Amino acid sequence: MNDGALLFLQTMLAKLKEAAKGESRIAIIFNGSPLSNGDCGSGESEIRRWILENDWLDAIVMLPDQLFYNTGIFTYVWLLRNDKPAAHRGRVMLIDARQQFEKEPKSFGNKRNRITDVHRAWIETRYRDGWQPDYHDEQLKIFRCQDFAYHKVSVVFWQFDENDQPAILTEPYEKAFTAANLRKEQEFYDSELIFRVRVATPSPGGGKGAASEGEALRVLTLTPRDNATQKFKALLADKAEVVAVEWTHHHYVRDDEYIPHGEDIAAFLDREIAKPVIRWQDSPQLGYEILPNKYFYRYEPPKPAKELLAEFWRLEKEAEKMLEGLAQ
Repeated sequence: MNDGALLFLQTMLAKLKEAAKGESRIAIIFNGSPLSNGDCGSGESEIRRWILENDWLDAIVMLPDQLFYNTGIFTYVWLLRNDKPAAHRGRVMLIDARQQFEKEPKSFGNKRNRITDVHRAWIETRYRDGWQPDYHDEQLKIFRCQDFAYHKVSVVFWQFDENDQPAILTEPYEKAFTAANLRKEQEFYDSELIFRVRVATPSPGGGKGAASEGEALRVLTLTPRDNATQKFKALLADKAEVVAVEWTHHHYVRDDEYIPHGEDIAAFLDREIAKPVIRWQDSPQLGYEILPNKYFYRYEPPKPAKELLAEFWRLEKEAEKMLEGLAQ
């Protein structure tokens, strides 16, 4: 747990009055980290899960940047309550108020923008009226609580080679060549593994530390059903010293996929990975994150090169005029 802000909010929520004894509401300003910090199963994700599954989060308002003296970052108002009316239950409103500001007459450190009563009224109107089914505004979106949930799925898939065929690799074995590591490889690959082990053979009667007579190549083949420890001991029965190891194995890749809750996991993996999936495993619990910037993202095509070039030459001429003025 690295984000103390969510612990502070958790303390506030613990002090809520029971709904039967009177409503309780919380408004708190955060930076962006409590929205998505922490992976699935982390403390941050678990606190978000606790809040959303208890249906306490009512709305999040995205504020403009440069509102505060000591930082220019964007901030977010979280609105929470334990007495949601029927229209709010199981739902969370996001309001994009990032453009609701005016410039300060004079900058105060990083504070260059301010929110006036007009902007506050704009936010209040959308929060009050936005729950109606017929209300529409591009700066307002309503989600179900479960829309913020996701599965973290550990996937092992078979990578393809340059001929678009499932790849098999032969490469140096960089890990310590031990029975324990062999068992781990055996479990992960669950297929035939071939180890080519170059060993130094000791001099007869030379004892520990004696110079070797030379090197020998030994081959160890492991299948999923073999006893890796027994085969390892047999390979090095004469206490030969391992000089180098090369192995051949399937080119499996391990990765984590983050899949929205409600998606069919198998169908998602088949569509997105498009390679033979050896196995996958879902995380024990759902992760939760809220990504307002993603939900309000609007693609803006870049300016044509002709316009950019014209802008460049315009700025170039302005710079020349400024330099001429300095020379006089």
